[in-house]
Amino acid sequence: MHANYKAYDFEKSRNRIDEILDSSDNNYEDKKEIPNRDNLTFTNGYYIFCSAIFIDMRGSKEFSKKHTRPVTAKIYRSYISELVAVLNGNTRLREIYIEGDCVWGVFNSPKKSDIDSIFNTAAQAASIIDTLNIKLKKKKYSEIKVGIACHDADVLMIKAGYSGSGINEVTWIGKLVGETADLCSKANRSNSKRTLYSKTFYDNLTDDNKKKIDWLNWNSTYTCYEGNTVNVAMNNWVQQNG
Repeated sequence: MHANYKAYDFEKSRNRIDEILDSSDNNYEDKKEIPNRDNLTFTNGYYIFCSAIFIDMRGSKEFSKKHTRPVTAKIYRSYISELVAVLNGNTRLREIYIEGDCVWGVFNSPKKSDIDSIFNTAAQAASIIDTLNIKLKKKKYSEIKVGIACHDADVLMIKAGYSGSGINEVTWIGKLVGETADLCSKANRSNSKRTLYSKTFYDNLTDDNKKKIDWLNWNSTYTCYEGNTVNVAMNNWVQQNG
């Protein structure tokens, strides 16, 4: 969020707090799909069961020490640019965020077929990292390592910020974001594969898709499914050019 200076007014601050705290609990509705963000005010919100994908870099602090600042900037820009492109290519994506070296998105997923499409998007995200690493290797730059996580859960969608300033953002409160971020932090470690899928996410896949991906493993340490999942078409390019 871009800052825009306004002198702080303590009296107005107290009034804003009262307006928020005195708003009706009935302003928070249950929805099957993520509503348009324009429907949000500073006094309402929506409960939704939806999905998220998180992609987070591993060892980023050490990574940035290995290159000059311009090279580091180019690598990060390439990494973020193409992960955003992959997530944005799913029609069910509703919100996307960039936080440091983590890129994550929230998806509408009322149908099992939606979960299948999100699974495929996570596979594309893994493959674009493999693609980027081939190009980095040819430049003699360090390759990137990421963890990926997919999850479904309840979430509260609200508009948070400073009313009247133009400084605001859609904020997600509840299990979805926290649990997906936690799962992502465990992905691609010494005892896990690159992509982790919560049991809820896996259970919500279509039966046909479960049959196709019967090679996924159950990770008893983290009570989730795991795999080094890739997109077949993209992986063909990786194999031919690696």
